[in-house]
Amino acid sequence: MAKLVLNIDAIEDNFFTGTRLLGVMSQLKNYRFCWLINSQLKYDFRLNAEAEIQLKKKGRNYFFQVYQFCETDCEMEHYIYHNQFEGEYLLPEFKHFDFLWLLKADIINEDDFISLQKKIKTISEVQLVTELTPDKIKSKGNLIL
Repeated sequence: MAKLVLNIDAIEDNFFTGTRLLGVMSQLKNYRFCWLINSQLKYDFRLNAEAEIQLKKKGRNYFFQVYQFCETDCEMEHYIYHNQFEGEYLLPEFKHFDFLWLLKADIINEDDFISLQKKIKTISEVQLVTELTPDKIKSKGNLIL
């Protein structure tokens, strides 16, 4: 009988093609953070319960909420991941970030990306926004929806 092997590297490469990732530091609750993003930056993020990420660590289940927004022309998708749940982290190597903002599109304009970072920084409750490059992420598989 032939044994099928799942190629995780190929799945990760495919998922991260055409993406950019921001780490956001803010002490806000996830629903409050998304509400501020929606009201101040004019986005329409909604909780996507189907995309919630469940990780099993230390014999327990941990649930990381994901908020999603698709631009009207659907050329770009935005995802905000809550990076922490009950003391565990979706990306443990970036535990100082409370939120991870993933942009996914065929082409992400550099000026628009920089502009987004500046807009996020205008929210007074946000302490830090920085780009996270995929080569620095050790647990990439945790972000795959």
